[in-house]
Amino acid sequence: MANATNVLTQGIEINGSIKFSNDMIIDGKIDGEIVSEKGKVTIAENANIKGDVKAGEVKLYGKVEGTISSERCELKEKSFLKGDIKTKTLSMEEGATLQGSTQIGAS
Repeated sequence: MANATNVLTQGIEINGSIKFSNDMIIDGKIDGEIVSEKGKVTIAENANIKGDVKAGEVKLYGKVEGTISSERCELKEKSFLKGDIKTKTLSMEEGATLQGSTQIGAS
């Protein structure tokens, strides 16, 4: 499978780190770090993440308490981030909440 997408649906709770190489959609609760060197992670509307997120691309629709480090980061309309962002490209829709600092453009 060339571009397999992993899915953690609503109702799943994980305590611990998640590492993956493909794309992942998370709609559950995670207490721990999420790491993918090049992959894309989509944090869906029902997701609640307590931990750092490091991935090639991050799309946030849900809630994260932790630092996001990525090449590209998108904060969608009803998303909530309590933490810092370090990214090359940031897009933030009206209605998104960010409680933290940003470092944009640096690698």
